[in-house]
Amino acid sequence: MHCASSSWNRPASGAVWCAKTASRAGDGAADCPGGRSVDALAANCLWEARRRCSRGRLASEKAAGVTIIITDDDVKRLLPMADCIEAMRVAFRDFASGVAVNRPRMRYLAQHPDPERKYLANVHVGAVPSYGIACVRAGSQIIKPPGAKVDRRLYENPRAFNWGIVILYSIETAEPLALMHEFQLSGMRVGATTGAAVDAIARQDASTLGLFGTGKQAHAALEAIACVRPIKRVNVFSPNVEHRTAFVRDMASHGMEVVAVTDPKSAVAGTDIVCCATTSMKPVFDGDWLEDGQLVVSIANSDVTNKRSEVDRRTYERAAAIIVNDWETVVDNQQTELLDPIKEGVIRQDQVHELGDLLTGKVTIGQPPRGAADKGVIYFKNNSGLAIQFAAAGGIIYKKAIQQGNNKTIPTEWLGSDLTSYYDAGFRPSP
Repeated sequence: MHCASSSWNRPASGAVWCAKTASRAGDGAADCPGGRSVDALAANCLWEARRRCSRGRLASEKAAGVTIIITDDDVKRLLPMADCIEAMRVAFRDFASGVAVNRPRMRYLAQHPDPERKYLANVHVGAVPSYGIACVRAGSQIIKPPGAKVDRRLYENPRAFNWGIVILYSIETAEPLALMHEFQLSGMRVGATTGAAVDAIARQDASTLGLFGTGKQAHAALEAIACVRPIKRVNVFSPNVEHRTAFVRDMASHGMEVVAVTDPKSAVAGTDIVCCATTSMKPVFDGDWLEDGQLVVSIANSDVTNKRSEVDRRTYERAAAIIVNDWETVVDNQQTELLDPIKEGVIRQDQVHELGDLLTGKVTIGQPPRGAADKGVIYFKNNSGLAIQFAAAGGIIYKKAIQQGNNKTIPTEWLGSDLTSYYDAGFRPSP
């Protein structure tokens, strides 16, 4: 794990951030307009660098005649968290402005030969033209649904493999550029989206974090939050003592104090940010424990196959504002943990905003000062995976992979049907 440095220092800001962004896009920062504040200059250069970046550049850099295989190890090596956070900003801004395209996540269950298990499909489709990439994420899992003995969904593939795959397509040529493992990136893009939201909402001096969870998602969330705010202390809770002890040990080299707490209330108390990154089916803390002015983050959400929430009704009641990734997915995936409080008048729908609108400046939501009386809390509900996350991050990974060389390839024509005879005869058949 890395973010700008091995100790997760915040990435450069202001003019330095502007120069880095322009450099990544292939343009220098010298052309950035002058006469404005550093923040305005940086924001302008970010958008200008993206605008200048050739929409077909990724396709033109494609290795001739081959589609590359990108493994989880490649993702770890090629995608620093700071770059992933930047990709999420681009994706959600483009989505809010109507440039990027995304369909709500689709999940379905099918019968399995073992009546105690189910087959689960998890599908995302979308495109981010700023990176020249369209993608399909196809997850394929065997699960054991929650029951009397187990309070959460268990993933139980017969072989110890994750079979999810992301197909990256060129928007310019429609060719498949890469087949990419999804496991490593899946955790990173969730964490990076949290990082982008925290950067837009949290106080600049937010330095304490209450963290629920010690798995892949918790690691990614901590890394991303530490990328955008100067986190000095983390109170981490997991009901599994061994897991939280190991988490503290793993985090020892990252320049912050990470403390394993023995009860969930201690994870919440006195922190600037409370982040839930668990597999729990039910709330992990009592909303009455929250303190006015805190920023709350959760990643657990319902869909048509599974109902779950890491936060309770009281948290919704105390939220002055709620930010989600995508409102259409809230409705399409039947996320009743949010829809029901709105229906029942506990919260108003005009309190709910989309992350893209926050990142484009259409709405402004800031974390209140510490201890601000009667200000409530701000709640970021990282409510769904979106294909645009995989497309944007995948575009960065793909470009680096072909620049640095990748010896895992297959002929692109293996993945397509040869229509030469149809074209020669003047036909353009539909798929």
